[in-house]
Amino acid sequence: MEKSNLKTFFIKLIAITFSIIIIINVIFNLIFGDKIEKLNNILSLDKSKFRSDLKNKIRNEIKNGLKKENILNQEDKVLLYKLYKKIEKEFAELDNK
Repeated sequence: MEKSNLKTFFIKLIAITFSIIIIINVIFNLIFGDKIEKLNNILSLDKSKFRSDLKNKIRNEIKNGLKKENILNQEDKVLLYKLYKKIEKEFAELDNK
């Protein structure tokens, strides 16, 4: 009877251990897997295939943006205009020196 209880204990212990490992693995992949993949993409900028994919993605976004009537919303337009004016003023000051 002792051996039966001991055998049941070890089976349950192994099942619980595997369950915990699987749960930790799933949680890790759901939370950190995506972020690690993005970090790997950033770190692989020196690889020509990734650069080519990134260039194509940027080109597609530009094409999609040009198809829209308004590329920027009103707030972004105001911010960019103010930035443009400030840069223009700094260049004018540079010419005066």
